[in-house]
Amino acid sequence: MSLRCDICGKGPTVGHSKSHADNLTKRRWLPNLQPVRHWDGKRVRRIRACTSCIQAGKVIKPPPRIRPEGKAVESSDVSVNQ
Repeated sequence: MSLRCDICGKGPTVGHSKSHADNLTKRRWLPNLQPVRHWDGKRVRRIRACTSCIQAGKVIKPPPRIRPEGKAVESSDVSVNQ
């Protein structure tokens, strides 16, 4: 799985860590990617989006899932098999 945002394409950037003694070592800065459910107009897809895209409203979150009885699924309604 790539470390790239599915919305804006933001990926890792590279540079140097600089110590007090002026030593340079290579390092990478990774984007803050979060798995989210995204409505693309036809279907709901699970994508990896950076937090700046989520905060900017570029990710369209789908409506809540509906149970057969007609009630929306809540996190408190989900029972764990014991």
